[in-house]
Amino acid sequence: MSAPPAAEQEQPLTLLYVPADRPDRVVKALGSGADAVLVDLEDAVAPAAKDTARAHLAELLGDPGTGGTPAAQVRVNHPATPWHAGDVAAVAGLPEAVGVRVPKVETIAEVRALAAALPGRSLHLLLESALGVERAFELATASPQVASVGLGEADLRSDLRVDDEAGLAWARARVVVAARAAGLPAPAMSAYTHVRDLDGLAASCRAGRALGFCGRTAIHPAQLATIREAFAPTADEVDRAREVVRAVADAADAGSGTVVLPDGTFLDVAMVERARWTLALARRAAPSPEA
Repeated sequence: MSAPPAAEQEQPLTLLYVPADRPDRVVKALGSGADAVLVDLEDAVAPAAKDTARAHLAELLGDPGTGGTPAAQVRVNHPATPWHAGDVAAVAGLPEAVGVRVPKVETIAEVRALAAALPGRSLHLLLESALGVERAFELATASPQVASVGLGEADLRSDLRVDDEAGLAWARARVVVAARAAGLPAPAMSAYTHVRDLDGLAASCRAGRALGFCGRTAIHPAQLATIREAFAPTADEVDRAREVVRAVADAADAGSGTVVLPDGTFLDVAMVERARWTLALARRAAPSPEA
C-alpha cells in the first residue's frame, strides 16, 4: 500500500460541492478557482440518477490535480444505502489522487472497511450526528488514510434539534480539537446554505475561524471569494508573522536562545510555528498571477 496523502498536504481554503449527475457543472467547478472540487454522489443526486452520476466519474476525474486543476474528492453514499458498493467500485477505478468524502460516519469499522476497499486513498470524514461528534477523535485516528474530519451541519442540526449557530458551538470546537489532536489539518467548515447572503457567510466564517476552522465548503461558486477572504490572514497578521520568523532567525544567528519582540512579547516554539503556518496560509490564499 502506498503512503496516503494526509496532513502534510496543502490545506484547501475553498471546497466546492457539485452534483456528479451534472457533468457540465463539474467542468465549470473545476475551472471555478476552488482549491478542491467535491463531486457529490450523495445528497445532491436523486436516487434515480445515481447510476448515471457514477458513470460520469471516470471521464470527469480521470486526470485530477494536474495542469493547474484543483484537488478532487468524491462524496460517496453511506454503507447502509444500496448505492455504496457501486460508488466504492467506481472510485476504485479513479486515480489515487482523488480523495473520498465519507458522509455520516459513526463507527471505526466503517472507516476501516472503506480504507481496506480503497487502499492508499485519502479519506475525508463527515460527522453528522451526535454519536459521530462524540467519537470524533476515535474516528480521526481510525486509519492512517484519514486525511481530514469535518462536520455535516445540516444533519447535525436535525439530530441535535438546534436552530441556530450557537447550538453548534460545542460540536464545532470538539471537531477542531479532535482533528488537531489526531495530527490532522484544522477542519473546513460545513457549507453555508443561504447562497445569496454573503454578509452572513462572512460573519459565520469569522466565527468559525475564531474557533480554529480553516476554510469552508461551498455550494455555489459565488461563495468562494467570500470564504477565501474570511480565512486568509490579514496584512497585519502576515506582517506580525514575518516579524516573529525574522526575530527567531536573527536570534539564532546571534547564538541566542531567547527571543523578545520590540513590544516585549516573549516568543516560544508554538508561536514561531504558528507564524510559519500563517505565512504558508497567506501564500495559498493569494490570488494566482492569472487571476
